[in-house]
Amino acid sequence: MSASAEATVLITHEVGLHARPSVKFTKLAKTFAAEVEIALAANGPWFDAKSIVKVMATKAPKGTVLHIRASGDGANDAVDALVELVRRDFDEGADHVRTA
Repeated sequence: MSASAEATVLITHEVGLHARPSVKFTKLAKTFAAEVEIALAANGPWFDAKSIVKVMATKAPKGTVLHIRASGDGANDAVDALVELVRRDFDEGADHVRTA
């Protein structure tokens, strides 16, 4: 039986899941053997979290609850790591936020 994991996390980053955060998210997702997917709603649609194009296409703004699920080897570790990355604002401090 294959391992699976699922979690939700609130996006608090000012620009949401945009260019830089999407790159960091997909790079981290690719480090795991598990199949990893994200959605903006519990019932989907689900998108490949290892695809920068698909992750950016979600256009998830700040305040979105991101649903993350994984299956296969390392599923729990993948979900835990991705949730923590989002909680850490994609490792970008306030100095990375652009102002007009």
